[in-house]
Amino acid sequence: MRVFVTGASGWIGSAVVAELVSAGHHVVGLARCDASADAVAAMGAQVLRGDLTDVEALRRGAVDSEGVIHLAYQHHLGQIGGAESDGRAIETLTTVLAGTGKPFLVTGATLSVPGRAATERDPLVAEGPIAARIRNMQAALAAADREVRVALVMIPRSVHGRGERHGFIPQLVARAREAGVSGYVGSGENRWPAVHVKDAAALYRLALEKAPAGSVLHAVGDEGVAVREIAEAIGHGLALPARSLPAEQFGSPLAPLLGADMPASSALTQKLLGWTPTHPSLLADIDQGHYFA
Repeated sequence: MRVFVTGASGWIGSAVVAELVSAGHHVVGLARCDASADAVAAMGAQVLRGDLTDVEALRRGAVDSEGVIHLAYQHHLGQIGGAESDGRAIETLTTVLAGTGKPFLVTGATLSVPGRAATERDPLVAEGPIAARIRNMQAALAAADREVRVALVMIPRSVHGRGERHGFIPQLVARAREAGVSGYVGSGENRWPAVHVKDAAALYRLALEKAPAGSVLHAVGDEGVAVREIAEAIGHGLALPARSLPAEQFGSPLAPLLGADMPASSALTQKLLGWTPTHPSLLADIDQGHYFA
């Protein structure tokens, strides 16, 4: 299958491209700069120059494809600006794909549901700081009514693995080094879902190949890891103590996330697609030591 991938040179995108290429798919990766283009080419994919604001590049990539995976997001524009460019990109891609029945995977984030683990059946409610992005997900799902085989792939807070440099675990490691203590908020019993990046990539491939239109999928390996246990694993790796710290010491965006309980299940996704996470759990990955090199 010829697959057009936005965000192809990113942390998750790189793993997805490698997974697709190894499975025999022909990948065309969107690249906004020379460094991204070089990275995409080095993975054995074809390069299409452009970014999320380049409507013609998006159209060309989608028209020539047999499926599209949308991973790019302009985080540097903030929640509002990033959601605006994301929404325009999704509309462009769904317009091209309408009536074709081709797969279109859109990336979202697992939800937080009070008192229990979020599931794939929980409604997408456009409220809170990511309301605009949730509206984009709703618009993407609506494309199923326009004969697009669209599916949402919901990513947990931690997508970990060797080579991760900018996610929440590297941020926590850096803060622990700077403070001399590996911190958590409150009792630290609140939980984060997590997934190894290679397991997430395998899910994207399976979703591309066989997810039904309108699917909401959870790329979750660990349903919920206590934040205190994460801090303790980081502390062990750095030979530092782990203890509770005031939330304000972590700043944005870590402070609200560290205090939130947001477990998520992938049981329905695993049953639907036959997906089984096989790579190390978050705590096992931290214990391997590569975050401290």
